Amino acid sequence: MDRYASFISASPSSFHAAREVARRLEGAGYRRQKETEPWRASPGGHVMVRDGAVIAWWVPEKMDDLRFSIVGAHTDSPTFKVKPTPQSEVEGYGQVNVETYGGLLGNSWLNRDLALAGRVVTESGEHLVNTGPIMVIPQLAIHLDRSARDGVDLNRQQHLHPIFSVGGGDLLAHVAESAGVEEPILGFDLVAADTQAPERIGPAGEFFAAGRQDNLLSVHAALEALEQLSATNGSVAVLAAFDHEEIGSGTPTGAAGPILETVLRRTAAALGAETEDEIQQAFARSSCLSADCGHAVHPNYADKHDPAHRPVLGGGPLLKHNANQAYMTDGWGTALWSRVLGHAGVAGQDFVSRNDVPCGSTIGPLTATRLGIRTLDVGAPLLSMHSIRELSHVDDIEAMAKAIAAYWEIA
Repeated sequence: MDRYASFISASPSSFHAAREVARRLEGAGYRRQKETEPWRASPGGHVMVRDGAVIAWWVPEKMDDLRFSIVGAHTDSPTFKVKPTPQSEVEGYGQVNVETYGGLLGNSWLNRDLALAGRVVTESGEHLVNTGPIMVIPQLAIHLDRSARDGVDLNRQQHLHPIFSVGGGDLLAHVAESAGVEEPILGFDLVAADTQAPERIGPAGEFFAAGRQDNLLSVHAALEALEQLSATNGSVAVLAAFDHEEIGSGTPTGAAGPILETVLRRTAAALGAETEDEIQQAFARSSCLSADCGHAVHPNYADKHDPAHRPVLGGGPLLKHNANQAYMTDGWGTALWSRVLGHAGVAGQDFVSRNDVPCGSTIGPLTATRLGIRTLDVGAPLLSMHSIRELSHVDDIEAMAKAIAAYWEIA
């Protein structure tokens, strides 16, 4: 769990997460691939970073027919993003101007020590930054709002406005200092991040509490599997950790964009595929494991879950089903996942929503629709998903890594 905790701490933004994946893979012998250079697909590992997304691929020594075994995940999480005019002065306080990113649970962000993290762009290039604790969204005292006993109604513009100073202060100057930048900041992509460290809790330390587990848990599970990968069943193993899943994926680094298809096509060409038909044959032989966290049954809200499908923390990874294809799992995918779990030696659980409680979606349908590659949806169960601090089980974290490793070994 220490490696997982360190990964989360090193990844306060999608930009940090993508570079941390690349750093660790390069330490395991993977070679960095630049998009502007000729493409490499020699046996062994390769990794490419584009902004907040990272794609890695491992090529076996021998393969009979070209195919890809893909694990898709995402590096972003619900948060607040700093607006172009980053600060304002209100009632003597310096406030950070932010807008909500994704479907965050706003009340969970109150009274937390928050950092700003992401990248700044200067004349000399891009620089990652993590300010450490710099701001807070203070909650209104109950003495001034007696109705708070019955619930907190938060206006996202008015009530979720962090403070960072009293009586002045230059926010971007502090950001530049944190980034070690002395030249002017010309642009930035900055988000809020909780600064509380990950923690194991419970009598036996069975629970793991941390922010951004949706979906750094899946990214890290795949990373652990890639670092130890030594053989596949003849396929090219691919990790595609996209950005912007929480806001629809319609970006150059999102699953609805061309980034994965570009990597697959350039890899196929480097491996000798000369025609469009040969590439389509490779896609037809391929598969994709869409790995994103799912919902464990909540003991205080048990009526929100389907009576016949009640996954619990510690019960193993979820296979996610939806008749309307918000998740891509079908009978073929169910059979593949059964073989994967058997090979990994771990238990699994099924997740399906109540008919009157619609589920979310994942990168699975986007990848399947864009590429026509058979896809199934899986993920570790969580409580408090989309809050600033989510809860998982250490057994599920380890089981997810074992299952992904098994998928690459047999798919």
